[in-house]
Amino acid sequence: MNRVNFEDTIFILNMRIRTIRDTLRLTPPAELFLEKTLDDLEFIDGILDTFVRELAENGSQFLNNGEIAYISDTEWQFSQLLTEFSLNSCPFSVQAFPSIREKIAVWRVKSENRRRSVDEAGVPEEIARAEPVVSSAEFNGLLSN
Repeated sequence: MNRVNFEDTIFILNMRIRTIRDTLRLTPPAELFLEKTLDDLEFIDGILDTFVRELAENGSQFLNNGEIAYISDTEWQFSQLLTEFSLNSCPFSVQAFPSIREKIAVWRVKSENRRRSVDEAGVPEEIARAEPVVSSAEFNGLLSN
């Protein structure tokens, strides 16, 4: 994957994670938003699988370009989002919707495995847990393309 597409994809994934997180802060009707939210989680999980698979196959390319830190951060954000589903305050919590418990559990295990793989690639923990920072110029540039 070329660098521009990679950066755009990471940006889009982080925006989707934030959108889901913002949705969970509201009180969306489950009959309208639960399935779409689960579809979005599955989509994000699939792309992160692809990135970590590419990292395993082409580790030195990722390390040289710094892309591994972006993957690590996005994976951490995804993991934090999955944790929110275990909170009672979440409108789509596993307590309120036991039918999603297994899906969330599978995504959590996959996320933990991917984070281990990324950690083994050598990203320092403080980078992996840092909040992403996008300047307004970068944000506007991404949105204007």
